[in-house]
Amino acid sequence: MKACITGATGFIGSRLCQRLRAEGCDVVAIGMVNNDVEQQRRESLEADGIHFEPGNVNDTAFLQRVLQGCDQVFHLAAAQHEANVGEDYFRRINVEGTGNMLEAALACGVKRFVHGSTIGVYGAAMSGELDENSALQPSNHYGRTKLEGEQLALQYRQRLDIAVVRISETYGPGDRRLLKLFKGISKGMFFIAGNGENIHQLIYVDDLIDGLICVANSAQAVGEIYVLAGSERLSTNRMCEDVARAVSSDKKLPRLPYGPMRLLAGLIETVFGALGRQPPINRRSLDFFSKSFFFRQDKVKRELGFSPATPFADGVRKTADWYRQQGLL
Repeated sequence: MKACITGATGFIGSRLCQRLRAEGCDVVAIGMVNNDVEQQRRESLEADGIHFEPGNVNDTAFLQRVLQGCDQVFHLAAAQHEANVGEDYFRRINVEGTGNMLEAALACGVKRFVHGSTIGVYGAAMSGELDENSALQPSNHYGRTKLEGEQLALQYRQRLDIAVVRISETYGPGDRRLLKLFKGISKGMFFIAGNGENIHQLIYVDDLIDGLICVANSAQAVGEIYVLAGSERLSTNRMCEDVARAVSSDKKLPRLPYGPMRLLAGLIETVFGALGRQPPINRRSLDFFSKSFFFRQDKVKRELGFSPATPFADGVRKTADWYRQQGLL
């Protein structure tokens, strides 16, 4: 089996490459190298004997070359956190780039195409219990263009074995996004805005990769959309408690009223925006304390037999161990 993974210098992409390689798959890793973390991931992939191709999804000739002989494609490359760019930039990567990948996959005879999407497509509708058929109301550049990418991918299902996976927030060794949370709790400098009872549903990275591979190898997955999320519904309070145990911290976290914090975050956004700088806190980051949602797992369990296996307490312990090993915590 030969597989191509886009977004291979990302957190999920790099871990997927290493898993497939460990299982005997011939892996072609496509990715960008824009910072030290991505360079470290590239070096790690190459040290594992994985063929790395620097390039992007808007270079059609490049894609036609690297996809030759590939049986499977895991398309994970995306514009996501880029600041100070308009929606056109996100559309070039998340929609036009997806179209380029699909056309190259068709031309090269790829047998299965797994399109990595996001729970961000639910957007403003992200509340309470959700599933694959819930309303979609993306509320930012990323969510809107990822939904367009999904819709484009599914238009190819008569010509290519397509499956779409909406990925929930993912954590684990190799992740940098939750490092601030771990550091803040370790130092007692992380605050909770509001009552902390809103619900999250994170998935451990190795469980996510199990799910992606399951989708790639299941005949029943063709033409379908699946949400891959963790098995536990966690309050913000419970998340912070489990992280505190993982980092051996008994420091009491301050609690602040949510409403005034949101007003302050809006003011900080305005001031830093006028200065052309990234604000240290913004209203979107406060969604961590206000949004409350979880996903039914009926479809993925029934059709694919997939169920995530890692309890959050175990996952954050492994993540904290990795942060320590890397000198990050």
